Amino acid sequence: MNLKRTSINPFSAQITLGLEKEYTKELIEKSAIIKFLQDYQNQLINKKNIFLSAALSECDIVLSGQVEPHLKLSFINYPKFPIEESILKIEIENMTKSLMKYFSQNRVVIEYLTETVMFENSDNIDPRIER
Repeated sequence: MNLKRTSINPFSAQITLGLEKEYTKELIEKSAIIKFLQDYQNQLINKKNIFLSAALSECDIVLSGQVEPHLKLSFINYPKFPIEESILKIEIENMTKSLMKYFSQNRVVIEYLTETVMFENSDNIDPRIER
């Protein structure tokens, strides 16, 4: 078996997205996030020829009295469709802002290999978190 080996520099980003609208306890369906992602990805493919695949995994964020379901959206620089790292970051951050707006999120964090970025609409925090 002759396998072609392709290698590029490592890149990793993870968005942690809450599955509650603001702090209302109103749940967002995973299927709605998937549909949003697929629509967004198709726009990137059609307008910019950028293929940005995401791996989704479920998790809970726990802090004091808060236990909120979340999705982690993980991204790599996929060797089949390599993208310059600066463009990857721009597109991931644009996607994050769109997700925040569409799904009424106050705060979202992106973890890169070399930095952690937080976008937030206000200083409000979940009232379940005791201060």
